[in-house]
Amino acid sequence: MKVFTLAATAGLLLVSQAQATEQKVWNTSAELGAITTTGNTAGTSITGKIDAKQELEQWSNHYIFSAFFKEDEKTDADGNRNRERSAERYLVSAKGAYKLTEEFDNLFVLGSYTDDKFGAYTQYTTVAAGYGTRLLNLENKSLDVEIGPGYYNAKRSTNETENGLLARGAAAFKWVLSESATFTQTFSVEYSDDNTRTVAETALSARINGAMQMKAAFLVQNDSDVPVDKKSTDTQTSLTLVYSF
Repeated sequence: MKVFTLAATAGLLLVSQAQATEQKVWNTSAELGAITTTGNTAGTSITGKIDAKQELEQWSNHYIFSAFFKEDEKTDADGNRNRERSAERYLVSAKGAYKLTEEFDNLFVLGSYTDDKFGAYTQYTTVAAGYGTRLLNLENKSLDVEIGPGYYNAKRSTNETENGLLARGAAAFKWVLSESATFTQTFSVEYSDDNTRTVAETALSARINGAMQMKAAFLVQNDSDVPVDKKSTDTQTSLTLVYSF
């Protein structure tokens, strides 16, 4: 199911690109962060993300790929040290927004897929469509929101599957603190009869030079209905280097 839904979303975005009459404009960033510890506590964690935005005459497209790994070194009863992976998560999403006559108003379609080998849900696919607009548009602050219906298909860590209709809402706040510092806050909620998934990220970016930034972020993901052996909330604190091109 997830393959067909993501393929349909990608196909729609390709159609929108083929219909564009002006030169494509891309704004892409790649970020990477790694932490390695030794001694009494040994382990390695790596996080990475590619964020690409494309502005066409009638369409505004947004593509995201992110990954997170974590390995811990543990000592068994015989004194042997072994590495065990304790986190492995991938996210792929694509959104196409058709621009309406009013500035910042749009109709969007979104497809996302999450693969989390150690999460309460090991697979989570969402397809949604709806309306987006900008509620706040100041010189250094902006707030974009979107809302609409959708459909999801998920697989729990217990191998049970569930699917159904959902209602999705999202918001993105951006505050340019100075020429070199930017604060962002994103929030999304997907409500369904079986589960409500909430994702929020708070981030502060500081520019090092023209293309390089340092980014500190705190990510929270909550699922309202999880298996008894899983926690409902996952958090991730990261410090990454971001290269924009």
